[in-house]
Amino acid sequence: MSIREECGVFGVISPKPADVAGLAYYGLYSLQHRGQESCGIVVNDDGVFTSHKDLGLVGEVFSSEVLSSFPKGTMALGHTRYGTTGAASRSNCQPIEVNHQKGRMALAHNGNLSNAFDLRSRLELSGAIFHTSSDTEIIAYIVTQERLRTSSIEEAVSRAMYTLEGAYSLIVMSPQKMICARDPFGFRPLSYGQTPDGTYIVASESCAVKAAGAHFIRDIEPGEILVFSGEGVVSRREHCHTRDKKLCIFEYIYFSRPDSVVDGVSVHNARQNAGRALAQIHPVKADIVVGVPDSGLDAAIGYSMESGIPYGIGLIKNKYIGRTFIAPDHRLDQVNIKLSAIEEAVRDKSVVLIDDSIVRGTTSGRIVGLLKEAGAREIHMRVSAPPFLFPCFYGTDIDSGDDLIARSHTAEEIAEIIGADSLGYLPVERLADLAGENGYCSACFDGSYPTMVPDVIRKDRFERHISGDQNDGSAVRRQKE
Repeated sequence: MSIREECGVFGVISPKPADVAGLAYYGLYSLQHRGQESCGIVVNDDGVFTSHKDLGLVGEVFSSEVLSSFPKGTMALGHTRYGTTGAASRSNCQPIEVNHQKGRMALAHNGNLSNAFDLRSRLELSGAIFHTSSDTEIIAYIVTQERLRTSSIEEAVSRAMYTLEGAYSLIVMSPQKMICARDPFGFRPLSYGQTPDGTYIVASESCAVKAAGAHFIRDIEPGEILVFSGEGVVSRREHCHTRDKKLCIFEYIYFSRPDSVVDGVSVHNARQNAGRALAQIHPVKADIVVGVPDSGLDAAIGYSMESGIPYGIGLIKNKYIGRTFIAPDHRLDQVNIKLSAIEEAVRDKSVVLIDDSIVRGTTSGRIVGLLKEAGAREIHMRVSAPPFLFPCFYGTDIDSGDDLIARSHTAEEIAEIIGADSLGYLPVERLADLAGENGYCSACFDGSYPTMVPDVIRKDRFERHISGDQNDGSAVRRQKE
């Protein structure tokens, strides 16, 4: 079991009709690491929405034929998904599109609502009919209800934020405006930039802003609402500073791409700092430091720089392995297909092995086994995160503590289980080395939750409502406001 995150969001608003679908395609490619289950793009051409959504990777879903079928437009909204709530079905593909009495709306969302079950139950009792099993449709319902009572889409989003609790970075597209909002805790990142021709780009990470050819401007602040329209950009701040900042610390440890800057902190530097801290706290005599691709590599470099032990490439990742890999009916270990050990680099050596996390311990044990089979004499595993002890309600794929090996075993016991000679975790108090001046959420490590703990936390908590792929979103649809 590896840690996965819900999704990435991407928005484009151009001063004149342009190939906004192409820009969204580049942006989603840059955010592919945030979700590999499904993806979608909605283009706005003067109030006419054209969309394409399906299960699969960005390159699979958006062929050249599909991309060429999109019209030019002034806005586009994109999403790539890994569902921490809701099944991997076409009905859960985003962006979600809504027709209501005052017009039309598309919405994409990153994060999990901690009060989702209560909100959905309340909406269903009032007559709402849900077509998906994701939190995003709940947000769409609440924003739509508020829109029917207010004079603008941005006011509707603002009022909805008084009801929503937990993690949400949103992009909402109406016929005339694009609205971006980040929850008051700032659990999930959101940033924006501008291209030389005046096109604004909004994305979950700065790497996607740059991939679209835009100059990075800044991160959207926790609680901030940005309104993009033909009149420019307006910032609404009524929800700012109403909560202490709680950026998910795993954005630095694993989720974000190393070339991204999240809330002013380089992800690359944060991971190197984690490695340096590990070398200070858990030193060991060894011949080589090896990182587990990809998120363990920067931490391994940091460990090497701090300890003086040479850094080496001891593991190679098969870059062609993705979501579509299907294991045939053989007893071959899939880890052996995804990773290979370089025997010449580790044979007869004492190895410091750096990885980002240990969940159940199964994958860690297989990687240790790979290195031992390659002839490594000793393996000292170091983890650039503290032990996982608690479930997460804000978008990390840990909805239960049942499978967390650290809940029932000490580091020494886990080392024996996975076959390592020693094991050292990053202490919770050293997480500040990664986040700099940013406040952060570390509830999955220390149980200190910023919000009320929900009564129902299962990933499949809404599955009883949905059966089958009711909405096949794989066809391109064109609909007037």
